[in-house]
Amino acid sequence: MDFVLVGIVALLGSGLTFFSGFGLGTLLMPVFALFFPIDIAIALTAIVHLLNNLFKLSLIGKKANIKTVLRFGIPAIIFAFLGAYILGALTEVETLFTYQIGNRSYDITIVKICIALLLIFFSLFDLIPKLKRLEIDTKYLPLGGALSGFFGGLSGHQGALRTAFLIRAKLNKEAFIATGVVIACFIDVSRISIYAKDIWQLGDKLNYPLLITASAMAFIGAYIGNAFLKKITINTIQIVVGVLLILFSILLGIGIL
Repeated sequence: MDFVLVGIVALLGSGLTFFSGFGLGTLLMPVFALFFPIDIAIALTAIVHLLNNLFKLSLIGKKANIKTVLRFGIPAIIFAFLGAYILGALTEVETLFTYQIGNRSYDITIVKICIALLLIFFSLFDLIPKLKRLEIDTKYLPLGGALSGFFGGLSGHQGALRTAFLIRAKLNKEAFIATGVVIACFIDVSRISIYAKDIWQLGDKLNYPLLITASAMAFIGAYIGNAFLKKITINTIQIVVGVLLILFSILLGIGIL
């Protein structure tokens, strides 16, 4: 049952999030957590996420806009470490409200609300026709990278913010997806380097057959997503991103993510 459920989620998650650039980890980690302790679930998710991004890099990476990668990605990596440092310095992230559904507790924090409001704001630019025609000047890309990296380091939710900025960065659909993949790979590598010691210590607890299954199904999902890329327009991608940003924002704001 675990192989079937994890495989299906990896396949659908990778395929559906190929265009948005975020969401695979959000979908996959709770499924891994059904079968493993949370530390192992996080490690498995991080490995699958990196391998899937590397596979997407092989499919579409050459379409990336290198100038955007550097202007957005370098500040993102630097500020990701800053966000992670601040998180480590905090003994406890301030919780505004805690509620319970069944046996699970959910926390609403200032950080999550701030990110949710930012994402809702940017999603409007992808859904409202008048705002959709507006474009973010490329001089603001380093700011977008800094915000994405900082909040990513602080809470782990950098993918949606990265997409929210890049979708307005005057890139065509191939360059938008490829640029996001390259930046995601940079961040995944830095994240895995921090997790490496813990992952090594987990050893056989990682369940390598399940890890291989999840990775293989994620590869298939990415391959299918890439096959459909030529058949969709940048406008369709903007709508998909806008809807997913709002959904992600709501779930984040109420503490479920």
